[in-house]
Amino acid sequence: IQNVENVPLLFSVFFFLFQCNSRILSMYLFNVMFVSVYRKHRNNVGPSKPISQPRRNIVGCRIQHGWKEGSGPVTQWKGTVLDQVPVNPSLYLIKYDGFDCVYGLELHKDERVSALEVLPDRVASSRISDAHLADTMIGKAVEHMFETEDGSKDEWRGMILARAPIMNTWFYITYEKDPVLYMYQLLDDYKEGDLRIMPDSNDSPPAEREPGEVVDSLVGKQVEYAKEDGSK
Repeated sequence: IQNVENVPLLFSVFFFLFQCNSRILSMYLFNVMFVSVYRKHRNNVGPSKPISQPRRNIVGCRIQHGWKEGSGPVTQWKGTVLDQVPVNPSLYLIKYDGFDCVYGLELHKDERVSALEVLPDRVASSRISDAHLADTMIGKAVEHMFETEDGSKDEWRGMILARAPIMNTWFYITYEKDPVLYMYQLLDDYKEGDLRIMPDSNDSPPAEREPGEVVDSLVGKQVEYAKEDGSK
């Protein structure tokens, strides 16, 4: 205070420092705002990633869809989804109306399938008439009689594999003449005399293996089937 002549100098220094700090503060605020806007812009760039919704469980449901094979017309199919294969969850086992065999299809991936629709009606559960007989038949070799067009009986030898899921009065069966997975209501055929359990199927010995032979599980593996004529 005694050096009054120094007051203007001190004021000039103070004013200079204030201007510098103001500029630094302005630049800092500008940088913060720019970085914030830039980050917001980057977060909004590009299409938003869709959230994948879990597919509905269609096992036990009635379905219908179109089917187009090559250049042929689209045909309509309706059936019941019996099971989802554990080793390949995209693969479903389906029993179509009017067909006795079971189909395996990747319903959501197969390009031949179109307009897949889950119908509101579900399969009504039926009570099996003879549970003990049904359990006894599993794994048995049988002779199954079919009526031909001329009214005669045609005998097919096969093996009952299991009771079908969902449609619990039906059985999985395959035949020596045609190694395809079929489904029939075999209890009805048994009671009508059209199905006969082979007497040697109860005590058949296990299949013999060669010494040192290694048998791997085929479940979940792709296989190739060779026919008698050499085709695959």
